[in-house]
Order: sequence, then structure tokens, then C-alpha cells
Amino acid sequence: MLSYIHEHLYEPLTLAQLAGHISYSRYHFARLFKKATGLSPLYYVSSLRLQKAKDLLLHTNLSVRDIGMEIGQQSLGTFTTRFTEKVGLTPVQFRHSCEKVSEQMELLQQLNVWRDESSFSNPYLKVEGMIDSSEQFEGFVLVGLFAKPIPEGLPLYGTLLSNVGTFSFIDVKPGIYYLMATSIQWGMAAADILLPHTTLRAKDNQPIVITGERHVHYKRLTLRPPKLEDPPILISLPVLMNRFLQREI
Repeated sequence: MLSYIHEHLYEPLTLAQLAGHISYSRYHFARLFKKATGLSPLYYVSSLRLQKAKDLLLHTNLSVRDIGMEIGQQSLGTFTTRFTEKVGLTPVQFRHSCEKVSEQMELLQQLNVWRDESSFSNPYLKVEGMIDSSEQFEGFVLVGLFAKPIPEGLPLYGTLLSNVGTFSFIDVKPGIYYLMATSIQWGMAAADILLPHTTLRAKDNQPIVITGERHVHYKRLTLRPPKLEDPPILISLPVLMNRFLQREI
């Protein structure tokens, strides 16, 4: 089903059509799909299309309006608003962000100390854990708590780690969060950071519920190569890098 979606991404895709392709009822198909990916089928499709828009912005000279129409957005205003909300930059800003990425990478490599925020008095409002990796890499890790089971929009809490290791988010407000991480290697091309199709990644399969009344279990994530069922990384990673640098410098 995932392969079918990727192959027919530019075609109209309805829930009934997707379910019918594998001879399931719409309800049964939607339930199984969400169990596998964390997202409803149509949300997954729209996220892939937005990822395709990022690709077209970097690798073609198509106008922003034409790119919006290419992924099924008839209104330029709707496309721009939705893109900005999910990616963290307007389409025009994203298209011209390669140069800033190189500058950010240089600044991150020059940092001698990466701040540790592990000390906090209220353990009921803390999310902490360990990130390791199935593959060796030289670089840093971006980790965040998101409002949905897809890395889109700014994380509600996020940071960068100078390598695999421990992380801690303090003073986390009561709510439901999704823990996800990805890595960036030193020397990666700016376009590969802006379009992180191959970066190692990890996610907690269960939502984190903060109530202020009970501890959150220590989280352990392992970075691994992407899988077909992984949702696309829509948030622009350089936006997260820049937020971290503004805090540290």
C-alpha cells in the first residue's frame, strides 16, 4: 500500500480508492494503516506531497504557485500557509536557505560546550532518556517532542545533542507528546539536510503523556536507517539548528 501511494502520489487518492486497492473496508484499512504509520492514510498522503513540494522548490525553477498546484493545492495562499506551518519557513525562504545551512554547520562545529539541562526539581514534568545508534556516524542528533506522530512544525520541546547519549526536557507542560529524533553528519550537503530522506532516525512508538502526577518512564531510542512507513521529516532541520544556536551563542 505504501509503495502504491508513492507511485501514484500525483493522482487523486481517496480513502475508498486506497482501501479498495487492497480489498479492505475503509474502516479496517484506515485502522491498520494508522497502526503501522501513526497517521491516517490521507494525512500520510498529504505529508508526502508536502515533502515533494520541498524537493521541487530546491531542484526545479517552477514557481511557488505551480508547485502548489503540482501537489494538489489550488490556492497559493493555502499552500503557502500550510507549507510555512509544517516546515517552519515560507516556500520562498526554504528555496533560498542553502547558504545559511553551511554557516550553521560551521557554527555548530565550533561549539565547545553543548548545554546540559538535566537538573530540575520536579521529576513529574521531565522527559529524559538515552539515544544510541545502530550505525556509526560523526555529527549531531536533533531530538524533540512533537504534538503529532510526525516531525512537522516546531517541536514543543527540542534540542541538539553533540552525539548519541542522554537527553532531558524539563518543565514539560501536561499534555500528549511524540518523541522523535534524527541525525546529521558533519560534511553533509546543504540540500541533503534540507531534504533529509536518508538521515538516521528514531521515534517512540507510544505517545508520552504528561500529567504532573506520575513519572515518565526513561526513554531509549535507537537511530536507524529510514523505513518506507516512516512519516516524512517536514520541519526544516536548519530551523531547529538555528533555534539551538540562538540559545547557545
